[in-house]
Amino acid sequence: MAGGRVGLVVDRNLLNHLAAGRDVIVVSGTNGKTTTTALIAAGWGPPVVTNATGANMVAGLVAALVTSAANRVVLESDEAWLPEVVARVRPRSVVLLNLSRDQLDRVGEVRQVADRWRRLFEDATARDVVVVANANDPLVVYAAEVAAQVRWCDVPTVWRADAASCPKCTRPITYDAAGWHCECGFSRPTALTTSLGEHLRVYDVEADLVLAVPGAFNAANAALGVTALAALGVSVSDAVTSMNEVAEVAGRFARRRWRGRAVRLVLAKNPAGFAAILAMGELDGAELWIAINDLVADGRDPSWLYDAPFEILAGREVACLGTRRLDLATRLDYAGVNATVLDDLAGVGAATAPVWLIANYTAFSEWLAWSTPW
Repeated sequence: MAGGRVGLVVDRNLLNHLAAGRDVIVVSGTNGKTTTTALIAAGWGPPVVTNATGANMVAGLVAALVTSAANRVVLESDEAWLPEVVARVRPRSVVLLNLSRDQLDRVGEVRQVADRWRRLFEDATARDVVVVANANDPLVVYAAEVAAQVRWCDVPTVWRADAASCPKCTRPITYDAAGWHCECGFSRPTALTTSLGEHLRVYDVEADLVLAVPGAFNAANAALGVTALAALGVSVSDAVTSMNEVAEVAGRFARRRWRGRAVRLVLAKNPAGFAAILAMGELDGAELWIAINDLVADGRDPSWLYDAPFEILAGREVACLGTRRLDLATRLDYAGVNATVLDDLAGVGAATAPVWLIANYTAFSEWLAWSTPW
């Protein structure tokens, strides 16, 4: 972001100038921003400029936009910065993925973010923006329902614990087979996009979504992305075909080699991310390692580990790594998981079993550096 920071010192409106006249899609949410941004960029087709490294505040967006004069732009935005980013880049579409707790030591209550988003879309200056929103997240619906143009998407959404009560009246929200609703009348809207496994339906157009990146959560990301592209006139079938070819995103879901072993790297940084990943059938038959750090980028407060549904792993063997490996092992012990603390990787020898390694931000970066492409 250094170049972006310098540029903003020279011209504080540099982002506005760089985005002017371009077709911009902005992606925001607590989980899945980087992957969804990459899928949209692939579905739109080159040339597309994007902040592929995940630097998603104003300086990072400036740094991305100066690299190319391409008219097509896909940018991920930090949730808290979304109102400012939208005001500056004037996007044609905004994709809202989800809202959940994250980085507890410096991020306020998640409903405050939903309130800021709602005020953003109430503003008349956002009237021309097509909002593509997750209909299964009550906080996203609360924020987006006031927008002038909304495309609702019925997509797989595992984590709902941050929306247990209604953001309008505070009564409990009821979840059932039909969706969700509150007795005050606030309920899941009718969706134009539906995603059921490999079957995707957007604006009465059907397509086979067979992604190379694993997980129902990535199918949800892709469905939201295809909907945004369709709103801009991109062919659904063409977008899906290109998205299906994306095998990894900035190392996420990559198959790597470490000391001769095949290691699948997966990023998870909060309860919502772990809930989605632990539900994946792909974990069966592989060793499972979890690495948790508490550096600045991760958030200093690891108490969120007690909200992640590790009970899914009861009876399994899990290796614990990272600066918070003891906290993680304690949490796993409460969940009935057989946890092994790895204090020193020097003693970990070669083996034939593949490894799934789930890591938060800085731990993920460490393992990406320590491993090599398969």
